[in-house]
Amino acid sequence: MKPFILLQTNWKQVKNEKYEVAILPWGATEPHNYHLPYGTDVIETEKIAEEAAEIAWKQGAKVMVLPTIPFGVQNPGQIDLPFCMHINPSTQIIIFRDIVTSLNRQGIKKLVILNGHGGNDFKPMIRELKAEFPGMLIALVEWFKILNPEEYFEEGGDHAGEMETSIIMHYFPYLVRPLVEAGEGKAKSAKLDGLKNKTAWIPRQWDKVSVDTGIGNPLKATAEKGKRYLEETTSRIGDFLVEFTGCDAEELYE
Repeated sequence: MKPFILLQTNWKQVKNEKYEVAILPWGATEPHNYHLPYGTDVIETEKIAEEAAEIAWKQGAKVMVLPTIPFGVQNPGQIDLPFCMHINPSTQIIIFRDIVTSLNRQGIKKLVILNGHGGNDFKPMIRELKAEFPGMLIALVEWFKILNPEEYFEEGGDHAGEMETSIIMHYFPYLVRPLVEAGEGKAKSAKLDGLKNKTAWIPRQWDKVSVDTGIGNPLKATAEKGKRYLEETTSRIGDFLVEFTGCDAEELYE
């Protein structure tokens, strides 16, 4: 039993401890090429939350990892794939608000959203909820944006490519099919120059961009690469959790 994992701990532990920070991992359920599980965004984000929380707990930070939210916002074309589970941003903020309401009522005034899915956009939601709950301090951590992946992996891509495959190979090797079965994760590029140079943005039409649902070639992935990347990522998040636990919401700036 880990006292910083809500699904594992118990009322005897909780009633005798003053927790300062709640951590809410939020993923998505969607296909990840032919070789990774649908729950990739869920299980990797949950595991990162657990490891980071353990780092913080060992340094005295009273943090609690909440159950992971498994559904996220999907792109057009993805939604039509079997069992790709989509929730609207309007639904997402209702869930988010209810969780914040519960924590605020219970006197837990600090919350970290650990996002594990690129389609989830929490910044406008945090701004809205901050106005409703001025006493709450809500931080967003997007673990996949903390480090430069080029320093850890040879191939690019942001969905079921080398990085994500390496992570699952390290954490859950029994859930990875042989890489010879994986698609190459080739992604078609946009025709419009304004989209290529990022003058404008539109959501990717997933079924027209990728044949195998992947974005990025996974064939060079290894568990060792995943381990190296995750050690630094969880260390950074753990250090932030320690800082966040001890900070005064009224004195965040110098």
